[in-house]
Amino acid sequence: MSADIEFHFDFGSPNAYLAHRALPAIATRTGSRVVYVPVLLGGVFKLTGNVSPAVSLQGIKNKPEYQALETRRFLAEHGIDDFRGNPHFPVNTLQLMRGAIVAGREGVFERYVDEMFRHMWRDPKKMDDPEVLRAALVESGFDADRFFAGVQEPDVKAELLASTEASVARGVFGSPSFFVGDELYFGKDRLADVERQAGRS
Repeated sequence: MSADIEFHFDFGSPNAYLAHRALPAIATRTGSRVVYVPVLLGGVFKLTGNVSPAVSLQGIKNKPEYQALETRRFLAEHGIDDFRGNPHFPVNTLQLMRGAIVAGREGVFERYVDEMFRHMWRDPKKMDDPEVLRAALVESGFDADRFFAGVQEPDVKAELLASTEASVARGVFGSPSFFVGDELYFGKDRLADVERQAGRS
């Protein structure tokens, strides 16, 4: 039996979205199950002293342009033609990530993940605006009132915090991050390594 692929993600990362799009084919080829692990990227950064590439690449000659080239290559390689940069980036994803915990408890996790990634990176919106978020939830067929009540529950907040802290304790410093067994891989450009490891586990 192939090993699970753990995907530690935050909706605010465009590269996490791109990994989300590429992972189903990898799972099919390897016979692996992809396990989604919600983390709060802002919390990961705070715990590790890391910063967003939007900050770390600022003022560096040629590197942002290369990152854009790498993204175009990834899109072509994986046949992704509907990725859109979010004009409101960076977006505070605290409520979205707490919502992933709620969605897991409600039994709608997979659809929630698909839809929130869509609202962030296919039909991009300012998802940290409560009214925009409410409209997006309704559009996607979710109970917005239940969502907003759920994300304020102390145990939901605690679960997301615990998930984030546990990821960092295992070595995570950003998103997307992947584990195959105890092996950590960071970034969408490591997916080939993830696939090789999963295929031989």
